[in-house]
Amino acid sequence: MSLIKIALAGEGGQGVQSIAEILAEAAYNEDKQTIYIPNFGLEQRGGVSIAFIQFSDTRIGAPKFNKADVVIALSGRAVSRTASYSDENTIFVYDSGAKVKEEDFPEEARKIIGLAAIDTANHELHPRVFNIIIMGAVIGLTQVVSFEAAKEALENKLAYKFEKNPELRELNYKALEIGKKMAEESLQEGGAGNE
Repeated sequence: MSLIKIALAGEGGQGVQSIAEILAEAAYNEDKQTIYIPNFGLEQRGGVSIAFIQFSDTRIGAPKFNKADVVIALSGRAVSRTASYSDENTIFVYDSGAKVKEEDFPEEARKIIGLAAIDTANHELHPRVFNIIIMGAVIGLTQVVSFEAAKEALENKLAYKFEKNPELRELNYKALEIGKKMAEESLQEGGAGNE
């Protein structure tokens, strides 16, 4: 795998940093190189939280990057905060249920994809697994880690919750699978160019 740079952003409390931590652990478990840098304001809830993650099979040269291969923005404010990380090579993903102004989308992005992650979580699963749907979407868009490695890392992160409520395990695994499938289908539908 060549170097893949991802910027993941959302409102504080949406689980952006948790997704990044789990993906980084999954990559580590597969003997891949990864760098994860969290970025959030002083207020952990109510501010925009950004996770910068890089994955590669070889040594990663620099911890920071200016442009991402994939940007995933989970709220309207996150869309406007991350537009500058896009260029003509970027796939820009946003939650189609978020209130987004047309002018906030990056014009130069190679492809803009709307995923109904919040609506899917609220109506088909549970609001608590919204971020796991997004984690599945990251895997479906990039294949930075295998689905099995992601499940194993998810199990490590949430084992104590799964022990208390075993139904949560299947709910999270289902959310991961749905997110992966949503992303793969969105890539197949459009080819290149903005939607």
